[in-house]
Amino acid sequence: MDVNGHAAFVTGGASGLGAAAARLLAAKGAKITIADLNEDLGSQVAEELGGVFAPCDVTDESAVQAALDAGKDAHGPARILVNCAGIGGAARVVGRNGPHDLGLFSRIVTINLIGTFNATRLFAVDATQAGELEDGERGVVIMTASVAAYDGQIGQAAYSASKGGVVSMTLPIARDLAQRGVRVCTIAPGVLLTPLMDILPPEAQESLGASVPFPARLGKPEEYAELALHICENRYLNGETIRLDGSLRMAAR
Repeated sequence: MDVNGHAAFVTGGASGLGAAAARLLAAKGAKITIADLNEDLGSQVAEELGGVFAPCDVTDESAVQAALDAGKDAHGPARILVNCAGIGGAARVVGRNGPHDLGLFSRIVTINLIGTFNATRLFAVDATQAGELEDGERGVVIMTASVAAYDGQIGQAAYSASKGGVVSMTLPIARDLAQRGVRVCTIAPGVLLTPLMDILPPEAQESLGASVPFPARLGKPEEYAELALHICENRYLNGETIRLDGSLRMAAR
């Protein structure tokens, strides 16, 4: 799909990977809706890109639908969905204070996995009814997992489960929407320089970057954005999860 002139809906678009994807899509002519809980940052990014901001909790059906409707009113129905809304969190199964907090596990899975599915299913209603483009294509869904889906570290049971779920639903959703001309792919980033990384001191970030085989550094949000754009543009990419990690395989801790 040539993204020029088409509407794109980016969850978690106020910062990090979502903001980078939104900026590159906008630079290529897409019309952007930023859907995020951070109204200040989200509004800034949307204004910068000549797009619109819509407050959005991806776990809330009515909030996602209202955000999609706001984007539709401004730009027409979205053909591109980039799912970047998500949270981190770490806890051992049994820690100093007892068992892993069940509420934390549920919250991470609800936002990262169920929130991704919620945005995808609601986006797909309009996308599957859009007019056909080349090869009968109507839309593209990009979901965001993590290498933790494969190489989860100690303390990442909830995060790995949430991202593993995203990986596992990629193919069945792609097969489901294939007959309607909507492609679905997932990006599984390694250690990228995002706001989630800001909780680590610089020396820890440097050590993480050095653990990447090549290039030996933290990934850039712009590299995620470039892959997201390529997925949009390459019509033969479908039903696949692509690791973006410099060939990193995470150790146990």
